[in-house]
Amino acid sequence: VKRAAARAALEAEVRALREQLAVARPEGQMLGVSPPFRAALDLGDRVAPTDLPVLLTGENGTGKELLARRVHLASRRARGPLVTVNCGALPPTLLESTLFGHTKGAFTGADRARRGLFAEADGGTLFLDEAGELEPATQVRLLRALERGEILPVGADRPITVDVRLISATNRDLEAMLREGGFRDDLYWRLRGVEITLPPLRDRGEDVLLLARHFLSAQEGLIGRRHELSDAAAQALLAHPWPGNLRELRHAVQRGAVMAGARPVIVPDDLGLGATSTPDGEGLEAQVEALERRSIAAALAAEGGNRSRAARRLCLSRQGLLNKMARYGLA
Repeated sequence: VKRAAARAALEAEVRALREQLAVARPEGQMLGVSPPFRAALDLGDRVAPTDLPVLLTGENGTGKELLARRVHLASRRARGPLVTVNCGALPPTLLESTLFGHTKGAFTGADRARRGLFAEADGGTLFLDEAGELEPATQVRLLRALERGEILPVGADRPITVDVRLISATNRDLEAMLREGGFRDDLYWRLRGVEITLPPLRDRGEDVLLLARHFLSAQEGLIGRRHELSDAAAQALLAHPWPGNLRELRHAVQRGAVMAGARPVIVPDDLGLGATSTPDGEGLEAQVEALERRSIAAALAAEGGNRSRAARRLCLSRQGLLNKMARYGLA
């Protein structure tokens, strides 16, 4: 029994060290000095020591999973596991079994019992990524688990008690989904103990160059060469709208280092960002407005003119979309 207890303690310590190592890696660090980004991190640091559920919102690639890891490591559950599940990557029936577990023979193909991720996260944190993709039936079971602190595996007749802190993330407008009946209001308020919105990269100003140089430093160890950004390349990075956020920036910098090759300085063409100016010499504000107008028009076309779905696609509230449509004269 003593050996088993010691082994369990050792495994918990190894998990905690692995989490810390993941954050220490270049791709796992949250760097930035811009006010909206620092405000999000500060709020995460304040809520971390509590057991309040956290809802992380923002566009894809803004660092929601990294912030969830940061909150977990700063909590009293840091020695426990951080278990992650992408709710949009699994069909509803498989997601329920994945979350809550199942008994042997509960359904076709269930040749053995499975604990489920809630049970795996007992004593730690469960991170629900893409929570806006949850189907109504799964929302009901999740609400019951959060309210009672117990789960019922598929095919079981007795619930299992679990002690789990929940962190959720979504790039969708859950309030708009509430109004349209696509998300339960009682579950929404359960998930939204504290809501933290991570700003898109285009709103973080000089953080773009800070992160680019950080990714460039990490790339140096992979290709064995040191590169720097030319002034023109730096301006190109600042002017780019970054629809893919941090992922797009990291890939652009990695491409720049590879394309520069033996040259020590990265130029704009190496980054593969396309044109960053217009023939008529438009300023940055005009370029951003033109891009925004095109993006809104494309989203409306893709959703057949449905404004609510187009707003979700653009990570806007419905009213926010209507305001922008009026501004740009889009019917």
